[in-house]
Amino acid sequence: MPIPNTTEDPVAHPAALLREMVRIRCVEEELADFYRDEQEMRTPVHFSVGQEAAAVGVCAALRENDLVYTGHRSHAAYLAKGGDLTGMVAELYGKETGCSNGRGGSVHLTDRSVGFAGSAAILGEMISVATGAAWALAQQGSSQVVVTFFGDGASEEGVFHESLNFAAVHRVPVIYVCENNAYSISSPLSARQPANSPGTGITERARAYGITAERLDGNDVALVHEATRRATAHCRAGLGPYVLELDTYRWREHVGPGFDTGIDRPEPEVEQWLERCPVRRGTAALQASAPDAQEPTAQEPTAEELVARWDAEFRDEARRAVAAAKAAPYPTADRLTDGAYGRPAVAN
Repeated sequence: MPIPNTTEDPVAHPAALLREMVRIRCVEEELADFYRDEQEMRTPVHFSVGQEAAAVGVCAALRENDLVYTGHRSHAAYLAKGGDLTGMVAELYGKETGCSNGRGGSVHLTDRSVGFAGSAAILGEMISVATGAAWALAQQGSSQVVVTFFGDGASEEGVFHESLNFAAVHRVPVIYVCENNAYSISSPLSARQPANSPGTGITERARAYGITAERLDGNDVALVHEATRRATAHCRAGLGPYVLELDTYRWREHVGPGFDTGIDRPEPEVEQWLERCPVRRGTAALQASAPDAQEPTAQEPTAEELVARWDAEFRDEARRAVAAAKAAPYPTADRLTDGAYGRPAVAN
């Protein structure tokens, strides 16, 4: 089950945060195996393995009616916001039962019932869409907050600057979450942005527009959760936009189920980030917070035992979702234009 959202700003327990990270990790690892071994999914896939703390920490601090928009790496935020797993997997298989009726694939997920407003493949596209949605909500007098996830590469697009400037001028209640995994496809940050130059970083650029911004460890789910609570309080108070730059790292290749260690990224760098695994760190933090952390009782499982239970549970859940997707029908020809703005005329 996803982390529950309420009508008040929620505070997630460390166990709930860890459980959701384990769920996303297990689901994506299972999907990667099916994608590689069977080659039946009708879509390119961008996995978030290694980046789970960003989506979980942020979405756990949101109300159910707050909206989330993402870019192409969308699975983790979709699930963390409460998106239906069966619908997501069916979408990857191009089936009518998919969350976008099999039309969108991995990069065009949506589940409006839980506030996951949508994802898109065009780099940075949803930054402006989220800004506009948040502005509209503010004009309606709503207390809702809008979050948009994007990568460090998207921060180099003009739409990033245009949106931040507009949001700052109009005090738009939008939270810009940059998952800075240091790569845009295979180009490292150092090859794309000036290094060690004052005022040129992503957070510094946001502050140049007068926007409150934080940069923090994106693999520490508790830190991310606390920072997001500060951001939502800021936005709901009418103080304007907020930027969170989360340093993190994807374990797998940019697109697809494989690994690019030693090809696009140096092995020592990858190994360093593997040691900063958000699930492992969350497990250690949960165990350290237990009342009797040194001597767990027979009645109280250790954090590692909990993770092992969840691992089995969620891998089974993922496999059942895959089975359901395979059994579901493909869209039929007469439904091809459903959802289009206009329908073509039918010749007599």
